Amino acid sequence: MRTFSSYGPIDTDLHYYVPRTHLIERALSQLVGESPNKGGHYITVWAPRQCGKTWLMAQVLRRLWNDQQYEGFDVVALSLQHFMMQPRTEPIAQFIARNIVEELGLDEVSVNDLDGFYSVFEKKILNKPLILVLDEFDALPEVAINGIAGVFRNIYNHRQLQAANSAITQPQYLLHGVALIGVHSVLGIEHITGSPFNVQHSLHIPNLTAAEVEEMFHWYEQESGQRIEAAVIERVFHETQGQPGLTSWLGELLTANYNQHHAAITMEDFEYAYAAALEALPNANILNMISKAKQEPYRELILDMFQTNEKIPFRLNEPHTSFLYTHGVIDWEIDENNQRHLKFASPFVQKGLFNYFSFTHFRYVGKLYEPFEELSDTITESDLNVKNLIRRFERHLRINRDWLLKDAPRRSDLRIYEAIYHFALYMFVANFLQRRKGQVFPEFPTGNGKIDLVIKYARQVYGLELKTFADDFGYREALMQAAGYGRQLGLCEVVLVCFIETIDEKNREKYESVFVDIDTDITVVPIFVETLT
Repeated sequence: MRTFSSYGPIDTDLHYYVPRTHLIERALSQLVGESPNKGGHYITVWAPRQCGKTWLMAQVLRRLWNDQQYEGFDVVALSLQHFMMQPRTEPIAQFIARNIVEELGLDEVSVNDLDGFYSVFEKKILNKPLILVLDEFDALPEVAINGIAGVFRNIYNHRQLQAANSAITQPQYLLHGVALIGVHSVLGIEHITGSPFNVQHSLHIPNLTAAEVEEMFHWYEQESGQRIEAAVIERVFHETQGQPGLTSWLGELLTANYNQHHAAITMEDFEYAYAAALEALPNANILNMISKAKQEPYRELILDMFQTNEKIPFRLNEPHTSFLYTHGVIDWEIDENNQRHLKFASPFVQKGLFNYFSFTHFRYVGKLYEPFEELSDTITESDLNVKNLIRRFERHLRINRDWLLKDAPRRSDLRIYEAIYHFALYMFVANFLQRRKGQVFPEFPTGNGKIDLVIKYARQVYGLELKTFADDFGYREALMQAAGYGRQLGLCEVVLVCFIETIDEKNREKYESVFVDIDTDITVVPIFVETLT
């Protein structure tokens, strides 16, 4: 019986997988070429980590090595990851040349520099057209990427010029097709000097579709005899958006680590495993994304994405966007006007980042109340007054802001990022409820900043939607959204928390009026939090 695996390339005999036949065929057709006698393409194969690049290209290589229709080609595949700390280009070029010669049983070629590197691909050296696959190519230093990719580009351009000259019947070079595998789309999309490999075709490895995720879990059901509730599979896809590594990781947690071996894997099982994934279990994929997102200057964009009022345009040619996109931290969505906007890659990634930044900035939130302070206006053994809880947070923020926000990151206009207040509220509520066995969870329905907090206390559920007050129009829209959120949770009442720099008593009285949505009959209780930025 197979298992789910998210640790390196999968073994199709041991692990559940998606065949991805159309991508394999596309890579083959690119490397071989639509008209093989005219040469193949030089391609980059890219995707964030744990998305299946190496596995997919292994299937391509298997076809190239074993199918008779490709016996007219020599195929060499090499990994270059161990050269990531090599400061010089020449040893890398020599390694590639030496391995080509040894694997194909060719006469030795002397390669002392990049000029000599060209010679290994000449017709007088190679016996057949060569397809060369270089994995972890973007692990190389930039100078090596530029130099080696530049050689490939020049060979490709030389081939095109020769093909245009009818007097030339024999090509000088037999480098038929090249695949450079890495995280980056153009293997240098954020390079200041531009791409060194601008003749390439780009093959992006996308996430799994909902149907493909469902296919893997149904495969498990057939082999194990254990049913998985449809809602569980839907939730796995929603939380991961089909990212292969995370999908397989949750699959492993559900079917192996936290499998109760009942007749079915239920939503209760999912919630237990998912909480462990978020809070207790290290995942290399998420840790890598956090390591990228917390770096300057990329942190600024991440904090901007947590703001709730305006969507941020997606522009791949913007360096910060391209860096985070190619590392799997962010993605894009299209609105009704066909405009692309930034969003986080998945709810799981967004929650991981939210938890990280919340804990980093507010590991200690200070004393929440005095030892003998009366708390019954806010919490009892059977009830939680969310409005008074938010009032307590506002008072706590006002009293402690000098030290609590002393090191808070600020925008270029010196205002504190909106997200910082969301982190602070979340950690305040989490600490307030901790001793009373209450819980608070951040939820992100859209992936682009909209945040809800779900509080569970004394077998009751409370919903909070967080917004920054900008104007009356946005406020009215937020009321309707909050009512929709309440309906989604099955609640009769939901709280809309509006952050604002300052608010006078007249406007507080006006805008904190309880709103009842006519269509859903759901009550929205607006509460303003003055930040005094």
